[in-house]
Amino acid sequence: MTVSQEKLIISSLKYLQAEYPYGVPFYIVKLDLSLSDDEFKEMLLNLKDQGLVSIADEQIKIVEKVSEDDSNVEVQNDAGLIKKEETELSEKESEAWDLMQELADESGRISRHILEGNLLYGDLKLSTLGVYNLITSMENKGLLKKIQLTDGEYYSISP
Repeated sequence: MTVSQEKLIISSLKYLQAEYPYGVPFYIVKLDLSLSDDEFKEMLLNLKDQGLVSIADEQIKIVEKVSEDDSNVEVQNDAGLIKKEETELSEKESEAWDLMQELADESGRISRHILEGNLLYGDLKLSTLGVYNLITSMENKGLLKKIQLTDGEYYSISP
């Protein structure tokens, strides 16, 4: 496997993980890259041996490694695990987190439209890009997760 093939698979996984946060199914990646079974398996095993991806239940995830300078942080995408002594939030994120806790129902869910509307037009008055960046940051920190229910899209907040 060449370096360009590795980069192609990794970039494809990064793109697809937005839609599949718990792991991208094998067949989706294989279809996206138009590879034969043998080529695909060889590439995946090579990436796994290098510690770049994890494979579980026929799903693939990119494994993010954190520098040794930040020894109290461990990020591992395949388990969705984020350990940190304290989750550091910016001032806007902290204000948004307080708002999310107020808006959430008993089960910790917030309608996507209600949350995004409050972030856009509420006290924070964020731009659409600001809302996107804030939500993405909160998802990356493991505080917020997008979920699909039968009656629409929701965010689930972590306790």
